[in-house]
Amino acid sequence: MADCIFCKIANKELPSTVVYENERIMVFRDIHPAAPTHLLIIPKRHIPTLSHCTGGDASLLGEMMALIPELAKQEGIQVEGLESSAAKGGFRVVVNAGPDGHQDVYHLHIHLMGGPRPWKGAN
Repeated sequence: MADCIFCKIANKELPSTVVYENERIMVFRDIHPAAPTHLLIIPKRHIPTLSHCTGGDASLLGEMMALIPELAKQEGIQVEGLESSAAKGGFRVVVNAGPDGHQDVYHLHIHLMGGPRPWKGAN
């Protein structure tokens, strides 16, 4: 879409701090981070919301989700330790969909947020 900010980022028409990219996905740092680490994972193809996905998008969605542990490790926010009392680190994965889901940009995106708490505006 011509006026979609994330399409413009994916097409390199707007600057961003890209941390990962392949032919179908781009990951970049949020310019208004709600946590010490706040990445946005987007499909390069315009999909307005998660509600617009179909079974044909399962591979793309799976690829996006499967990338998260790799990104978390790269960013130093992966979970370490197996027992809850010994575990440390961690992250939150959020997908907002539509106005009631607080979606601000109508291009499907996954927020990956982590790092020491407290985080701004992310409870």
